[in-house]
Amino acid sequence: MKILITSDWYSPAVNGVVTSVKNLRRGLEERGHEVRILTLSQTTRSWEEDGVTYIGSVAAGLVYPGARLRTALAGKYVRELVDWHPDVVHSQCEFSTFFLARRIAEELNIPLVHTYHTVYEDYTHYFSPSVRFGKKAAAVFSRWAAAQTDCMIVPTGKVRLLLQSYGVDRPVFVVPSGIDLGRFRQEPDPWRMAVLRSSLDIPPENLVLVSVGRLAEEKNLDELLALRAELGNAPVTLLLVGDGPDRVRLEGAAAGLGLTAPDVVFAGMVPAEQVADWYQLGDLFVSASTSETQGLTYVEALAAGVPVLCRADPCLEGVIREGENGWTYRDSAEFQRKLALFQSQPHHHAKMAELARRSAGEFSLQRFAERAEAIYRLQIARRGNGAEEAGA
Repeated sequence: MKILITSDWYSPAVNGVVTSVKNLRRGLEERGHEVRILTLSQTTRSWEEDGVTYIGSVAAGLVYPGARLRTALAGKYVRELVDWHPDVVHSQCEFSTFFLARRIAEELNIPLVHTYHTVYEDYTHYFSPSVRFGKKAAAVFSRWAAAQTDCMIVPTGKVRLLLQSYGVDRPVFVVPSGIDLGRFRQEPDPWRMAVLRSSLDIPPENLVLVSVGRLAEEKNLDELLALRAELGNAPVTLLLVGDGPDRVRLEGAAAGLGLTAPDVVFAGMVPAEQVADWYQLGDLFVSASTSETQGLTYVEALAAGVPVLCRADPCLEGVIREGENGWTYRDSAEFQRKLALFQSQPHHHAKMAELARRSAGEFSLQRFAERAEAIYRLQIARRGNGAEEAGA
């Protein structure tokens, strides 16, 4: 099968969409399919390389940090992809490349499958001063995008229910995004862990609560800072790995709470190939976000053998097994209670780490690709049946 994947985001950008697209491509190619990517370049220049077509674009950070908008004429490159004649187009973003995906699918009369990655109503602070108006706009926009497609893919049941509440009438399939489990399952090197820990001035006796991801308002990192502040002088380090538009404000918020290193450590961006080491610096992975469609960082932490303690959210159903690979919490008291439970059971930590690794198996990139392939075949068959009925 020939599969065209379109996305506004791709390497060298680092985010959940890019990770999902790269893993899907790898999984599909391992299953024998031919896959090409259509994306935006980080400059105004367009080119094609290694099966990836980059269309010139400009920064659109006022819309969303890191966002880009297509500026270059894409006719030549679209024509090359049309002549390649994919069997299905799988779009991953609703903006610039989405219009190209729709154009190619319409010209070839092939299915347009779309993955809905972003719960836009949780990002209203980027485009609307009114939360109420922002949520209405998100619903209207999501209905419009869905109407252009044959079907939608979402990573969790939480997002399917949301789209249904918006009035989306296309089929919506739940397919959790997969990850390269092998990257995270290697046993940590004690010497490297000790060097990393020392470089951050984290005392050997401190329990480390690690959070990996963008430092942005929708991630609710203020709550993690408040939870750490409530622990007072306890030997606990909150390690925030990543960078983003909210970093300066969060550093100020930490100082306002009286939190200094090693109570809180802002590690900044780390190389993608080293991120497993940073997960494994943690004794527990923590998150207070409720804006995730799936939250690949939860699964990556589990694959790295790090139990999780995260704010309860429907996207975690089937991911966190209470008391086995981690816990969820609903308020500060529950967070403190479950953290104390973890600390009181050091003899269970190795078992929890093993259960965490095992539970991540459901989210392999191989399983991810297998599920996506089944949806492609179903949509192709539906298109074929529709054409036969029209001919009759």
